[in-house]
Amino acid sequence: MTVDQVIFFLVGALILVSALMVVTTRNLIHAALWLIATLFGAAVLYATLDATFLAVVQVVVYIGAIAIMFIFAVMLTRRNMLDDASQTNPGWPWAAFIALATFAGLALLAGQMHNAGATQSELFADPLAALSQALISPEAYVLPFEVASVLLLAALVGAVYIANRK
Repeated sequence: MTVDQVIFFLVGALILVSALMVVTTRNLIHAALWLIATLFGAAVLYATLDATFLAVVQVVVYIGAIAIMFIFAVMLTRRNMLDDASQTNPGWPWAAFIALATFAGLALLAGQMHNAGATQSELFADPLAALSQALISPEAYVLPFEVASVLLLAALVGAVYIANRK
């Protein structure tokens, strides 16, 4: 077993455990922290695949912006979280069935991949270069990228306003 495989299995276990904790913990702040651990594990997997751009985007956008903003919104709104109420959704069997069906479909598709023998550079070199160029190009996605950052800032300002209202 190579070092990359050991890292993959350890990080995969971290992702699975933390994702399970996201959906099973009763405290909303703890769920957000477990979400950050899950997203960080995905960033580590991107880094091991030599997809450094995606790893940095994962850390900056998802961990640095969305997850932290979620924590700020929960903390600033000061909602009274009642721990004695039932947190279980009555439709959980359907959700579990859909999740298992989705997993089975993805496993079936992964088993039928035609380029399973391709190297990492063949799989990731061109799409990442195109994505990184599109994100910084004025003709492509720089405007939606900046609009998303303004919307996140507006949501944070709104959470601060709601928190300070008497």
